[in-house]
Amino acid sequence: MGLEYDPDTGLLAYRRVVVTVPRQTGKTTLVLAWELDRCIHTDEWGGPQRVAYSAQTGWDARRKLIDDQVPILEESPLFGFVHRVLRGTGNESVVFKSRSRIDLISGDKGAGHGRTLDLGAVDEAFDDVDDRREGAMSPAMKTRRNAQLLITSTAGTDESLYLQRIVRMGRSAVEDGKTDGVAYFEWSVPKEDDADYDGQDIYDPEVWKRFIPALNDTALATMLAEAEGMSESEFRRAYLNQWTTMETDRVIPAESWEAVCRKDARPAAPLRMGLDVMPERDAGSIVMCGGGVGELVETFDDVSRMEARARELSRKYRASVVIDGNGPAASIADELENGSPKVRVERLTTPQYAVACAKFFDAVIDGNIRVRRSNPMDRAAAGARKKPQGDRFVWSRTSSTIDVTPLVALTLAFGAPKRAGGPLVATT
Repeated sequence: MGLEYDPDTGLLAYRRVVVTVPRQTGKTTLVLAWELDRCIHTDEWGGPQRVAYSAQTGWDARRKLIDDQVPILEESPLFGFVHRVLRGTGNESVVFKSRSRIDLISGDKGAGHGRTLDLGAVDEAFDDVDDRREGAMSPAMKTRRNAQLLITSTAGTDESLYLQRIVRMGRSAVEDGKTDGVAYFEWSVPKEDDADYDGQDIYDPEVWKRFIPALNDTALATMLAEAEGMSESEFRRAYLNQWTTMETDRVIPAESWEAVCRKDARPAAPLRMGLDVMPERDAGSIVMCGGGVGELVETFDDVSRMEARARELSRKYRASVVIDGNGPAASIADELENGSPKVRVERLTTPQYAVACAKFFDAVIDGNIRVRRSNPMDRAAAGARKKPQGDRFVWSRTSSTIDVTPLVALTLAFGAPKRAGGPLVATT
């Protein structure tokens, strides 16, 4: 399963393997078996293997590797292949006599730098709103001939943006009959809107037995207990592997957002630049907008670089900069106005910002805007929350569940009035 070879190249046919299954179906054992095959059968894989395991957080990864996988291994005859298990915080590893090893890896962008990886395991991908974990591993796998990325998870919600993309890609590969690139496996109970739904009761154990693999007596007893105590939505997601929605919390409907996003969307002149910063000044974004199209140009974790970058872009594209005049980007606006060359800055008042938010929101709902697809923008759109302003609203930087600056910057660039309040300084 997913380990087939391409007879023409002699390499693995599938660089990415995706498995989505409900809880209690042996996913931990599956991942461990995949890792052990690499680390023990080194002759078949061309030498000692480096395996990286990741979960939602570093703590989750440690718990799953050290507390779940290692005990299974210790009770197996295969433990004889293990040299030692390192349990120290920050140094968790399983080291094999073959000199192969399984390490934990964080989701930080630079986590995979300075090492090579043969297998990367992205577990519980439903919790990811961007491809940070995959992005941390992929660069370290480029030089390995038979490297693979194993992505495992239960289904997610409309905020599971990374897994949504992976599932769409996998299902499309299956529908197209592809036999290379990605191997996709899914076990789930059909939902009411699925073509093969036949009216089954989601709480009927006989239905579970038909669609859920590895449903032994222990798993069945667990599901019966959980069915009584969990909400229907979470039961569907966790134990039936059905995608659910969080529309009650989400401001921008997922369907509306999907409808306006395009991979090839490009702004057209004349351009406006939206710029925004989080209150803690640990994140910021620059967006270009023109011709009804917005594109995230760059995100920043060091906002001290934003002023120079904005000045460079303004000069190159003859674009004015739009900010929330009462927001945390005001200091950068001061630098742009007073530095050299001077930049035309449009500072929106709070009422103007509220109008811009309404204009942008209506454009998304009505399909009158196009947005170039990017993970940070998708993430911001999913996690953005409202802050009331009279009978209107603005995007809240403090109550939103994510870095919302890409969406705020897009809103400013798209929705600013033609003549914004505040001083305007011409670009030179």
